[in-house]
Amino acid sequence: MSIETRIERGKSLKPFTTLGIGGPAKEFVSIHSIEEMQQIRLYINKNQRPFWVIGKGSNALFDDRGFDGLVILNKIDFITFDEGHLHAGAGTSFSLLGVKMARNGWGGLEFASGIPGSLGGAIYMNAGANGKETADHLAAVGFIDEAGEFQEAKTKELSFGYRTSSFQKSDKIIVSGRFLLKKEENARKKQIDIVTYRTKTQPYGEKSAGCIFQNPEGNSAGALIEACGLKGKCVGGAEVSTLHGNFIINKGGATAEEVRMLARLVSETVKEKTGIKLRMEVQTVPYQLEKDVPR
Repeated sequence: MSIETRIERGKSLKPFTTLGIGGPAKEFVSIHSIEEMQQIRLYINKNQRPFWVIGKGSNALFDDRGFDGLVILNKIDFITFDEGHLHAGAGTSFSLLGVKMARNGWGGLEFASGIPGSLGGAIYMNAGANGKETADHLAAVGFIDEAGEFQEAKTKELSFGYRTSSFQKSDKIIVSGRFLLKKEENARKKQIDIVTYRTKTQPYGEKSAGCIFQNPEGNSAGALIEACGLKGKCVGGAEVSTLHGNFIINKGGATAEEVRMLARLVSETVKEKTGIKLRMEVQTVPYQLEKDVPR
């Protein structure tokens, strides 16, 4: 069956984002294998489609009008492991990887436990927590290049930084990742402690995209927001979490515009009161992508 026959049109993006926000995608397709991702990349090239890739739908704020292009749901989900060598699909739950590895006594990904995204998203953003980042134990990344070919690059070739990677400045599509892990006697305990702390201090069970702002160097965005008295601040159905200041939650019926307005209000207030400018961590996806602008 041709991959084109599986493309859906006018599909709401709300069920596919952790914020539960977003209008319809002009085109939408679920991809389950590397070969299918190659096919859809060729479709994009042939039809000159703007596109956006999602995994678990965290860290993304789609426009209320939706997306005027193709949204690709990356469901390439597999895990293989052999004595410290982990290979997994980009659609695999990043949190699940952290739990599985720690449960079997392998350290390095304990911090991933509770991060509500896919491996592909974690690589794309170089997700991190507790002083650790995805790139720390990442050995290589598999991706589909602009010509539709599968490539694999070593981590040192991919320009990782704080919440950044070279994938953010290209149209390459991440399909897999390889990690080198080491035996860690306390891995399981570390992982459990991390999850326990997060469930107490972050709004799990609420609709959010994860941390809304990056932490400024030497500071905590959440602490700055709390110090400015912004916890519980609302714009429509969007609210700054009363549990953690760096989360904006959808209390019910929130729109993308309300989330953007609230984020702007928070950023401006923090700048006015502390002199520190907060940078968005959540990616705001416009209805139409501008040409020649990195996704």
